[in-house]
Amino acid sequence: MNYNKTNNFGERRLNGEDKEEDDDDDEGNGRGMEAWERAYADERSWESLQEDESGLLRPIDNNTMQHAQYRRRLRTLSATAATSRIQKGLIRYLYIIIDLSRAAGEMDFKPSRMVVVAKHVEAFIREFFDQNPLSHIGLVTIKDGVAQCLTDLGGSPDSHIKALMGKLECSGDSSLQNALDLVHDYLNKIPSYGHREVLILYSALSTCDPGDVMETIKECKKSKIRCSVIGLSAEIYICKHLCQETGGSYSVALDEYHFKELLLEHAPPPPAIAEFAVGNLIKMGFPQRAAEGVISICSCHKEAKAGGGYTCPRCKARVCELPTECRICGLTLVSSPHLARSYHHLFPITPFEEVSPTLLNNSYHKLTKTCFGCQQSLLHSGNRPTLRVACPKCNQHFCLDCDIYIHESLHNCPGCESLRHSKPMNNNE
Repeated sequence: MNYNKTNNFGERRLNGEDKEEDDDDDEGNGRGMEAWERAYADERSWESLQEDESGLLRPIDNNTMQHAQYRRRLRTLSATAATSRIQKGLIRYLYIIIDLSRAAGEMDFKPSRMVVVAKHVEAFIREFFDQNPLSHIGLVTIKDGVAQCLTDLGGSPDSHIKALMGKLECSGDSSLQNALDLVHDYLNKIPSYGHREVLILYSALSTCDPGDVMETIKECKKSKIRCSVIGLSAEIYICKHLCQETGGSYSVALDEYHFKELLLEHAPPPPAIAEFAVGNLIKMGFPQRAAEGVISICSCHKEAKAGGGYTCPRCKARVCELPTECRICGLTLVSSPHLARSYHHLFPITPFEEVSPTLLNNSYHKLTKTCFGCQQSLLHSGNRPTLRVACPKCNQHFCLDCDIYIHESLHNCPGCESLRHSKPMNNNE
């Protein structure tokens, strides 16, 4: 009997200790953790939201959000200022090399590096074609020490994404030299007006090469191939040396959000290499869309298709998508909207200037209380002014959200456009 009592007491004591330990774990997984740790631990993202005065959900840490927006705006200003002195390449041929070796299965990026890379590459491909409608992308994967061409250079984002999502398997070692040799053979055939680029998303800490990788780097430099690397583990000397020799950029992602930012920085066209900055005249064809009831053989897929597609104005061959090069006569085929969407890279919008704090705090200056773009209030609670920017041409005030949207997506100032459209009306009067 005493033995049973002792066991019961021990069980109660152990149960109490277990309960205390569970409580400690709950506290560790809750308030004591950082926001990014809570997002990975239990994905309670709603805990970082609060309701503002207008009934909208906003992040609790507004300072972090504003700081991130401000950094993005500074990058936009610096890139815009550089365009007045640096010529950009609008016709790009980019190969994305994705490391699917054993290291891509690591789980320091949740749920794994491979899944995170695939998700953000999908967003990058769509953003790339939105900003570079005349360019082409190809996908290459590395695993088991072998580089495999997943998709050829093309202008269809859906075909690239579909091919990538069907080959998400990681195994073996990574070979940087095999990947560079493969893309070098493809990019070496690109015309002189095309800008040859390679973006490597590297997860491994080493490279298993069959030969001298330094000779391959020299060949890439000789062929004017710009190589950039985004690492997911740590800085590697050979990757840094590759980027320095070819004029690319090398960076290491700290977390998933940082990786997304680094990847999207490669979407706008980079400065043109000096040898390619010479003006060239390029022959282009503007094909007409084929009738719906016509059956013809597609030169892309080598099969008969009914309806849709485009007809080459030179050889009358049929192609499925634009932009592309005719497989029969080699003519570059584009549409007029593609050229129009590339216009803003040549003549970017003027960067907005930040309104000085002295002007905001001066009661004699009656500043507008709402943003000209979204019509949201530019005042804090208590009628205190918030950070705002102003267009130097039309002097209209905008919030940071509209500033980023105008410079990154819209590429037109609403205030300047409204003034331009109102001038003919005033003249008629």
